Amino acid sequence: MASCCHCHHPMPGSKHSPLRLHPQACESLAHLELSAWQRPAIGVPQTLSSGLRRRIAIMIPLFYPALLAVALAAAPAPPAIQGEIAPTQCLAIGPVGRSGRSAAHTDAIEAQIVAGTWRPPREGNTVALPDGSVREWRSLAVGSDGWFSGSALRGGYAYVAVPSDSERVMILEASGHAMVYVNGEPRAGDVYATGYVRLPVLLRAGTNHLLFQAGRGRLRVRLVRPRAPAMLDGADATLPDLIAGRSADCWGALVAVNATAKPMPGLVLRASWPGGCTTAVPLPTLPPLSTRKVGFRIRGRVPAKVESVPLRLQMASEPGRGTQIDSASLTLRVRKPGQTYKVTFRSQIDGSVQYYAVNPAWPPPVGSPAPALFLSLHGAGVEAIGQADAYEPKSWGYLVAPTNRRPYGFDWEDWGRLDAMEVLALAQSSLHTDPVRTYLTGHSMGGHGTWQVGVTFPDRFAAIGPSAGWISFASYGGGREPSGQGGVAGILERAASPSDTLALERNYLNEGVYVLHGDADDNVPVTEARTMRSRLSAFHHDFVYHEQPGAGHWWDVSDEPGADCVDWPPMFDLFAHHAIPPNNAVRQVEFATASPGVSARCYWVTIEAQIHSMELSSVSVRCDPGRRRFVGTTTNVARLALGLGQIPAGQPIDVELDGQIITGVPWPSPEDVLRLARGADGKWAVAGPASPSQKTPARCGPFKDAFRHRFVLVYGTHGTAEENAWAFAKARFDAESFWYRGNGSVDVLADTQFRPDEDRDRGVILYGNADTNSAWKALLADSPIQVRRGVVRVGEREERGADLACLFVRPRPGSAVASVAAVAGTGPAGMRLTDRLSYFTAGAAYPDWIVLGPEMLSKGIGGVRGAGFFGNDWGLASGDSAWRQAE
Repeated sequence: MASCCHCHHPMPGSKHSPLRLHPQACESLAHLELSAWQRPAIGVPQTLSSGLRRRIAIMIPLFYPALLAVALAAAPAPPAIQGEIAPTQCLAIGPVGRSGRSAAHTDAIEAQIVAGTWRPPREGNTVALPDGSVREWRSLAVGSDGWFSGSALRGGYAYVAVPSDSERVMILEASGHAMVYVNGEPRAGDVYATGYVRLPVLLRAGTNHLLFQAGRGRLRVRLVRPRAPAMLDGADATLPDLIAGRSADCWGALVAVNATAKPMPGLVLRASWPGGCTTAVPLPTLPPLSTRKVGFRIRGRVPAKVESVPLRLQMASEPGRGTQIDSASLTLRVRKPGQTYKVTFRSQIDGSVQYYAVNPAWPPPVGSPAPALFLSLHGAGVEAIGQADAYEPKSWGYLVAPTNRRPYGFDWEDWGRLDAMEVLALAQSSLHTDPVRTYLTGHSMGGHGTWQVGVTFPDRFAAIGPSAGWISFASYGGGREPSGQGGVAGILERAASPSDTLALERNYLNEGVYVLHGDADDNVPVTEARTMRSRLSAFHHDFVYHEQPGAGHWWDVSDEPGADCVDWPPMFDLFAHHAIPPNNAVRQVEFATASPGVSARCYWVTIEAQIHSMELSSVSVRCDPGRRRFVGTTTNVARLALGLGQIPAGQPIDVELDGQIITGVPWPSPEDVLRLARGADGKWAVAGPASPSQKTPARCGPFKDAFRHRFVLVYGTHGTAEENAWAFAKARFDAESFWYRGNGSVDVLADTQFRPDEDRDRGVILYGNADTNSAWKALLADSPIQVRRGVVRVGEREERGADLACLFVRPRPGSAVASVAAVAGTGPAGMRLTDRLSYFTAGAAYPDWIVLGPEMLSKGIGGVRGAGFFGNDWGLASGDSAWRQAE
């Protein structure tokens, strides 16, 4: 999108760490995502209108038996005041389960919530854990700094009772927690204690119950009155930098808040600044009691001699001169040519406004060759602009730093990887860089991203340079080494295969590699680099390894501008001696992928489909242009495409693949691509393009793949009051969670508002089941997996009960790229069981489908009833399924 577009950080060439926190603390904070407190959770849904609330009150015994009576003896509550509420006491309990980067976890309190037996605790109450041990609720007083602190808050829970003398909406300002139940409804947390999570919540008359899933030992809780029915909150603004003396046409974003219990349609957001244009952007409907990051346009001529310009934002009830509801004031930084700056854009993942930072080539390159591009990935807790500021400008190329969607984001996997590649494409186009001189580097978590993105897309970078990088979640980030198990565990391991850096290591043959690490690094151990040196030494002959003696995690040893731990001259010298060869110059391609949906191509070879989804697939193919021949071997490849750019057009081609010889293949016109597919007998044959109804690189699962293509969350309204309230609360919670983790902005619609025949290339997430969500029939009627009240049907197999959860993904009808995902339960208990499944956590992987029972919360993976992958025809019989063995 438009990009005139730089945050207040060190100037170009700064030798200071770009970290917001102490550099040795950031990585350890990023990888504390190992326990259940970081997983989203939800209890019994709360309604949004007094009538529906009265109906649900009849059902409260299903979830909150004796709720109010028990609450009278629970944690001490603050006075029922009308303005600010700042609790001074809570009840806290230590961790009651185990979690990690996994599809399953355990949690004894969540198990009670799912079963409908949880009650507000009293001091001295105990919770029994699956291993027979017990935890006790203990009183905890707030500290003089306004924070609750204690060991129980490291992965445990905190309960706060809040009385109110009337029903009213308040803004919950809490930090240090992963999520909170507000009267049973799940709301997003602020585990990184950013301070910008301010959520509208409905307090009812009487005692209100806040159950926090705690984080890192500290928790702050405050409720304040909203200043208006709808508000603008600039604490989490995404802003561009403007360039002095140039015209601006770009995007910004900030949070809009609906502090009422009704939807708010028809709002408009106006932006204006001195000397600039006034722009107006219609806002999407804001769901009840919700927050959403919303975009606005910035247009006009930037003054030449200012350092900043004030930006005025107004939210109005309608276009034109509609009634102003709220306003906000922000400041746009103005940068001079040669300084680092931020560029904003609209992401194709969800339509949100994101940014990347640029350290421009200086002096500006003139003529040919086109400038190089260095894609630099930041560490945990680092803003992209801070990453760019840590480098001295290069005369021969632009340094571009994407965000990973947030300073912690997704560890440069999942949506973090998508962000890196989306920014790469945008920057190459807007900066007009030389595609063959594209390089990848990064520090700490960004060093891991360099290993991961580099091994995943080996023909996109001439060379890579990881600094202080860890290898994988298994080696450093709290994951597990692949065990080679079969059954359900094997299916779940396959779903996580894109994270297995070492399984793909031979892809590094396509790139030069510079490995940099301080030998005294107390954050990311130097053993991570030494392991990679050992692995590369076995097969790679184009890499350099350097350990800096005595250096820690962030270091600088020269008086040159730029921090040496990222801006290391020998690394950039290696970059200068490498370029990506043109396709027609490459005779031999060796390439592996965990999934064509993640990465399908290397030079002129494309793996279009696998035999077994998300098992490692590999090819080694040689082109003999003089003999008009391809010779090679494959592993776990069902469809293969070979580009013919290195062979003169016209005459037939011969292929020798996996020992099978196919001669006299007619020249394929007009694509100049030879496609081959395995038949039912396993033999290769010439084939045409795959049908969009098949699994293709554009759409082949697994579950998380549906959360792309400007996806929309659709909640069911055709169930019981309890089912409908759950569906809305869960959809809103997922939207909030994706905002917090991924700076996202997602449409949340009722099934009655959703139009299945419109925008068919958008991903869709359905909440509910076939009985409760009216969009199910239009999108999932032909699915071999069906979920209804009391039953999950997977092909001919049935799993019965009202407490089962099921996630699955299917191709969206009428689209070649978009998917439909279901977040489904067989009843209220099964629906609640979906609520803390951690599909927005990097490394927590889900296959195409999974069925879970409530016993997961005590047995972990042992509670996964079944899981699997669909075949290339999206069928069950052609895929791989596994079911839990009967006990």
